[in-house]
Amino acid sequence: MKNILVTVPVSQRQREALEQEGAQVRYRLGEALPSGRGGALPFPDLLPAEMVTEEDIAWADAILGNVQPGLLKSAENLKWLQTSSAGVEFYTAPGVLPKGAALTNATGAYGLAISEHMLGMLLMIFKKLELYRDAQLKENWSGQGQVRTLLGATVLVMGMGDIGGSFARLCKAMGAYVIGLRRSDGSRPDYANEVHLTGELDSLLPRADVVAVTLPGTPETRGMLGKERIGKMKPGAVVLNVGRGYLLDTEALCDALESGRLGGAGLDVTEPEPLPKGHRLWGLPTAVITPHVSGGYHLWETHERIVDIFVENLGRFLRGEALKNLVDFETGYRKL
Repeated sequence: MKNILVTVPVSQRQREALEQEGAQVRYRLGEALPSGRGGALPFPDLLPAEMVTEEDIAWADAILGNVQPGLLKSAENLKWLQTSSAGVEFYTAPGVLPKGAALTNATGAYGLAISEHMLGMLLMIFKKLELYRDAQLKENWSGQGQVRTLLGATVLVMGMGDIGGSFARLCKAMGAYVIGLRRSDGSRPDYANEVHLTGELDSLLPRADVVAVTLPGTPETRGMLGKERIGKMKPGAVVLNVGRGYLLDTEALCDALESGRLGGAGLDVTEPEPLPKGHRLWGLPTAVITPHVSGGYHLWETHERIVDIFVENLGRFLRGEALKNLVDFETGYRKL
């Protein structure tokens, strides 16, 4: 008998799918969802500690959800943690998970939601809709100048996993020339015109009209786009970041936006985060900022996909088979 702690809310359909495992499993389930499709769900990336107790953690053989890492000191029986996020840097540090426990992430759940969010931010900047929104609030009926198109634009996608690949497909469908950047494996999917390894980043930045960052937060990616590399970007380029805020030098980005050297930035993550009141990034007219909401449960299909990944992995776990989306603790990336 395995004890399974599910800390994300579940619908009736999802509850039934979980309960199909029958006598092999005992569950403690998160809050039930209404049967219909809802709006945004009130669960942040990391659940508040009071929603999960140390006793719950000590009881569990497997957990679905991003529980507070500090609670895992009680996880003496834990064999497997399935995060509800694609990023897992909270759990890869030595000693956070018990020795031998497997870590899997939610790669495959977020590509749809985040790639569409990225495209929305990009088109907003290309068509100067953020400037028109500002003008609307001032009741100013006037043109804001020339706009741009994705047709023929060069888009550099940093990270070609589920999220980056989904965004690359959207851009390619709209006529962009897509360059993918990968940590390893230089094979080229059909939605990319070129694929390069990360060591070639410096030579690619001057070519790109759009630099889209979808990389996870790891020691390797921290500060990857610093002042020097921002300075190598093509004049007028647009930067998108949905990875982690600390991949990008915020002050150097602000300087480049203020001077007009860069054409805009679409940021769903920032450094620091949350972005404090009074930070100069708030007031830059060509910056489009959202408060880390492109993922999460704001799109119903994302939640559905997260639980479906867990249900598939639960069957594998109970049968002693290899788990999907297994994370390498040394690199912080999903094993291929």
